[in-house]
Amino acid sequence: MGSRRKSRELALQILFELDLNYGDIGETINQFWKNFEYPDDFRDFCERIVEGVELHRAEIDRLIELYSKNWSLSRIDLVDLNILRVAIFELAYCPDIPLKVAINEAIELSKKFGTEKSPPFINGILDKISQELKQEKVG
Repeated sequence: MGSRRKSRELALQILFELDLNYGDIGETINQFWKNFEYPDDFRDFCERIVEGVELHRAEIDRLIELYSKNWSLSRIDLVDLNILRVAIFELAYCPDIPLKVAINEAIELSKKFGTEKSPPFINGILDKISQELKQEKVG
């Protein structure tokens, strides 16, 4: 498993913890690293994701609500919601990550951590968002 994929998994765990406990982002990240040892390259990318998702959470959640027809954020499984947040952060704010890579990584996360319904649900939302983002870059 590549370091970026593992970093995404770790970021998903930290974001899940933040949602459950409404903790401070800095304290939550520090506590996580006290409990789990990973190399710096894992940590750096993980923290980039977590901090980016938290910084842009309102816009990311707006996109999720816009494209998840008939699903409010409160109805979306917390794991799926955070997988979407990670992927949308990468799609919208990480020009160094190709759109296909962000989507494929989200689908892989959903296969590992979600339910059998998670991959098509996540793929459908991310496909629509990536199409909009492509149009914005062209237009």
